[in-house]
Amino acid sequence: QVQLVESGGGLVQAGGSLRLSCAASGRTFSSNVMGWFRQAPGKEREFVASISRSGGSTYYADSVGGRSTLSRDNAKKMVYLQMISLKPEDTAVYYCAAGGAVYTVSIYATRRAYSYWGPGNQVAVSS
Repeated sequence: QVQLVESGGGLVQAGGSLRLSCAASGRTFSSNVMGWFRQAPGKEREFVASISRSGGSTYYADSVGGRSTLSRDNAKKMVYLQMISLKPEDTAVYYCAAGGAVYTVSIYATRRAYSYWGPGNQVAVSS
C-alpha cells in the first residue's frame, strides 16, 4: 500500500515556475514507478511525466518536455515535479501516482500502470 499527497500548487503567472511535491507513505515506495498526471476542466486526465524506481530514468509528455524536471528521493519518500515557463494551458489538477507492476516504459504513460493516486493539487496559470 502507498498513500500519496500532493502539494505546491496554486496560482502562477504565465512564464513563471513552480515545484509540485508528492509525499508518500508506506513501505514499498522505492519499488514503485512514480508518475504525474493532470486533468483540466472538461478534459481527460493526461500523462505528464514518470520516473523509474531508482530515479535514473524519466519520461515526459511532449506538452511539458523541456520545461519540466521530475526527481525523487527514495530516502524521504518524496517526488518532485519542477515546471518552468508555465502556460495557461498547464492549468489543471495535478495528480501523483504510484505503480508497482513492471511494464515497458510506454505503458507508464497510461493510467492503467498506476495503482495508487493522490487526491490532486490545483495549478492555475494566469495569462
